[in-house]
Amino acid sequence: MVSPLDKHVALVGFMGAGKSTVGEEVAARIGRPFVDVDREIEANAGDAVAEIFRSWGEPAFREIEEEMASEALRSSEPKVVALGGGALGSEATRRLLRERATAVLLDVDVDTAWERAESSDRPLARDEAGFRRLYDERLPAYEEAANAVARDADDVVLAAGGVHVHVGSLELLDELVPGDGPVALIADAHVAGMYGADAQLALGGRLASTHTVPRGEEAKTVAVCERLWQELRLERGGTVVALGGGTTTDVSGFAAAAYLRGVAWAAVPTTLVAQVDAAIGGKCAIDLPQGKNLVGAFHWPVRTVIDPALLETLPDSERRAGLAEVVKTGLLAGERLWELPDAELVRRCALYKTAVCLRDPEDLGERAVLNLGHTFAHALEAAAGYEEITHGEAVALGLRAALRLSVEHLGLDPAVAEDADRVLAPRPLRVDLDRAWSALGRDKKTEGGRVRLVLLEAPGTPVRGIELPDEDVRRALQSLVA
Repeated sequence: MVSPLDKHVALVGFMGAGKSTVGEEVAARIGRPFVDVDREIEANAGDAVAEIFRSWGEPAFREIEEEMASEALRSSEPKVVALGGGALGSEATRRLLRERATAVLLDVDVDTAWERAESSDRPLARDEAGFRRLYDERLPAYEEAANAVARDADDVVLAAGGVHVHVGSLELLDELVPGDGPVALIADAHVAGMYGADAQLALGGRLASTHTVPRGEEAKTVAVCERLWQELRLERGGTVVALGGGTTTDVSGFAAAAYLRGVAWAAVPTTLVAQVDAAIGGKCAIDLPQGKNLVGAFHWPVRTVIDPALLETLPDSERRAGLAEVVKTGLLAGERLWELPDAELVRRCALYKTAVCLRDPEDLGERAVLNLGHTFAHALEAAAGYEEITHGEAVALGLRAALRLSVEHLGLDPAVAEDADRVLAPRPLRVDLDRAWSALGRDKKTEGGRVRLVLLEAPGTPVRGIELPDEDVRRALQSLVA
């Protein structure tokens, strides 16, 4: 099964949907080249589409259109491609969409489409009655080809990453998990007791097996992975579905990455921290006694199904743990995302992380900004033996340290740090400082024995790769220890 990372994003839809405008914006946001098939036709023919229609006729135009669409969709470099309104009339183009692209229907109602097109030189927008008939004729083809429907560029970015955010989506797992092969469902016993039956019912006949993992960081061990590998009976066409929090998606994604040298997996996050962060972007890992997430892989989910309704049963302690990741994302985005209602809060956080990870899927550059506060957080978790503190509580403390260093060294407005601290109100942790310092030195972001931090110059302006004197970093870590 082809990963969303390796697929083109193809915008389909009727005239006036805004495919060219939205396509350019999406390409810039996810770091891909943009191809507008109509513009390519005009560049190759040396004439406008309307003139090609008049001079050469529509059949000749459709032949050229099919050729240009094929050239774009056969490219080995993933692109954002805007297809003309009539491009899906070609079976060859439809086949390439199925094989090589995430097709996104940019939705537009016929009245809006006509309002935008009537004053243009589009050859098929000459009379309103014919325009409306053509809309009705083409709509079924768009809907059949589409893997997702979008209202705007935000929706397209999410679709590009295979991320589906919608209340009630747990009930639609069968249609949302790509492919038609068997599914192995992995969850911890607590989540399985709450949502396992709904997930199994939704997956129907595709469900081949169910598996349980421990709750929390206990799931992220070599022993748990080994057991999963022994239990799984999937062939290469099967899919692992991880239902649960961030530790479940971490261990399940890593198990899927290694099993049969990589089988597809889908994430169905059930906690706030997983919905806004952990289940998005394809990083999956397990822990070692020496540090968190030291063994892992980049294995992008074929789909991340996020149902914000699942947060309604979330205990307050887990909600507060997830809030730390929300605040982190809001600081990086420069928006107070933590003040939004749940469904929009989750969508906006997922959108931010999806775009960053699509631009840097293997964490070679910009993606490092997502580690704001995490260097300290991981050190505290390791020092606590992954007990007595949740990941969210550790991130809240890590943000406190990172923001204080940002105030001292980058001139961050102290009010920003105070505001985050007021929202999260983290409590210092009773751990051995030397053990925490040793774990910090083994952090994945350490280079040449030097810790590299992500700090904040201002909301929306993170700076990565900051090296500070050891005494300053240790003092910041010490401030988190009771």
